[in-house]
Amino acid sequence: MRVTTPISLEFLRGAQELEQTPHGLLPHRLPAWARAQCSDPQLAMAESQPAGCRLVFDTRATEIELEALRTRPAYAGMPMRPDGVYDLVVDGELTAHASLSGGNVLMKDAAAGTEELIPGAPSVIRFADLPDRHKTVEIWLPHNEITELIALRSDRPLEASPISRPVWLHHGSSISHGSNAVRPTGTWPAVAAARADVELINLGMGGAAMLDPFTARTMRDIPADLISVKIGINIVNADLMRVRAFGPAVHGFLDAIRDGHPSTPIIVVSAVHCPIHERTPGPLAPDFSGGTLAFAATGDPTEVSAGKLTLSVIRDELATIVSQRAAADPHLRYVDGLDLYGPTDFAEFPLPDRLHPGPEAHERIGQRFATVIGETIRR
Repeated sequence: MRVTTPISLEFLRGAQELEQTPHGLLPHRLPAWARAQCSDPQLAMAESQPAGCRLVFDTRATEIELEALRTRPAYAGMPMRPDGVYDLVVDGELTAHASLSGGNVLMKDAAAGTEELIPGAPSVIRFADLPDRHKTVEIWLPHNEITELIALRSDRPLEASPISRPVWLHHGSSISHGSNAVRPTGTWPAVAAARADVELINLGMGGAAMLDPFTARTMRDIPADLISVKIGINIVNADLMRVRAFGPAVHGFLDAIRDGHPSTPIIVVSAVHCPIHERTPGPLAPDFSGGTLAFAATGDPTEVSAGKLTLSVIRDELATIVSQRAAADPHLRYVDGLDLYGPTDFAEFPLPDRLHPGPEAHERIGQRFATVIGETIRR
């Protein structure tokens, strides 16, 4: 017997909406009203890459297949990135992985500032020989590929699994999104959530953690038992604002979240160690000189005195802001990103592209943040 289970948000965790497309259902991590308030193509791509999203269900099925259409980002003149990975987790244990074939390619030309969608066909991944018993199954979608879900099939019925753990809502940059992690369960938020035994909603948005009001209001409206906001690297990368604008923007972002979560613990996290931007402001620029994509800071350090932002400046500002607010908000705390990944960690696990941690560093950051989650929940 072959059972086709309709895909809905009841089965898909980590997404806020499902958009009907000509092919299937496209998960979005920001609601439509929020997406309508920003025309940035980087944000559009990032929020529709399903970082942290997974299909979750209870079943006795021994064979499960998922049909989907992927869209992979690529850069002109550069090798294709590795295929995105679908991780299979059974009763909390990572047991298998698979990748789609075919699909669309979103080809970006950094020099010309253009992009082209090269169409492709859907394909199917299949997980077989699952244990013949009642179990909870999770299929984690690739964190770095846009995924249109077409069909979910199995040899026995699937039932939605209730959420029984505290919900952790997190927002951050491409590092939180999972850049340079090799699998969706290997991003540092996924590692932290598994170790701390919490339910992850990951609003990490590659290149789009800009203190946008619509993101704060989205977080305001999502039920959560713990919230964290990682602030800094994208603000510097984009050379987006100066010290004068940064402080009020942080206050406004936290105020909006507090409107919906008056007593929920909130953790403000500064950037992890990134030598190119510690004392040099943005903007950031791609660097293809080594034959692969890397990054370089192009700002002038002498302009810091005029208000330009670096990671060092932002860490000081965030520590001050949280200290001020904590006098009236006992559920707010600050975590220095250097305690998650600092200069010593960089010496052991350098940033492969000078900006994003590699898989080993993701694991370490996740382990350390799991301790932070545990400490915060126990307060």
